[in-house]
Amino acid sequence: MNRKLVVFVPAESLDAVRDALFAAGAGRIGDYERCSWYTEGTGTFFGGEATDPTLGERGREERVPELRLETVYPADREDEVVRALRAAHPYEEPAFDLYALL
Repeated sequence: MNRKLVVFVPAESLDAVRDALFAAGAGRIGDYERCSWYTEGTGTFFGGEATDPTLGERGREERVPELRLETVYPADREDEVVRALRAAHPYEEPAFDLYALL
């Protein structure tokens, strides 16, 4: 059973994050590999005093251009996919969602 990952990533990190996810087993649909979808948007955040934001400054609300990246992965590879995402993503706290597909 496949699940879906949605993650928000700066454009300059898109290929590195995609490569890591695909190496961990994500992005396969039938006989196709490296399947994903992405679109542009704006992410917002306010980093507290203990944060070290990759973009922007702590103590200030930021608006940054990001890409919403989506891909699928096998449910039994979830731990590996999340580990790969965290290792490849440049943010201190990457924002991502995991969805069960029916």
